[in-house]
Amino acid sequence: MTWLELLQQAVAEHKRGIAGVAEQIGVSRTSLSLVLAGKYPARTDRIAAKVLDAYARIGCPHLGETITQAQCSGFATRTAPTNSPRDMRHWRACQGCPHKPATATGEEHHA
Repeated sequence: MTWLELLQQAVAEHKRGIAGVAEQIGVSRTSLSLVLAGKYPARTDRIAAKVLDAYARIGCPHLGETITQAQCSGFATRTAPTNSPRDMRHWRACQGCPHKPATATGEEHHA
């Protein structure tokens, strides 16, 4: 599912529609309305990233459950958690996971 399809689905399912989703992801209602109408005058990559962070789901092989893209990124890109063996196992699993997002160092994204 594309980010735009995720956005359309979120708007359809949210009880406050566009306004509710805009508030959830931290963009203006007007911006979302323009994006959905195909009339947004600027690049949409910032909005796309916010939509994916909020609504995209990834099947985490380590946890055996579905998590958000933001949760996945948070686990995978944090520094090694040396104070918890459980968290360290999770972090190590993330380092070789095909879903691991790219980091600021330019590491490849494999998903």
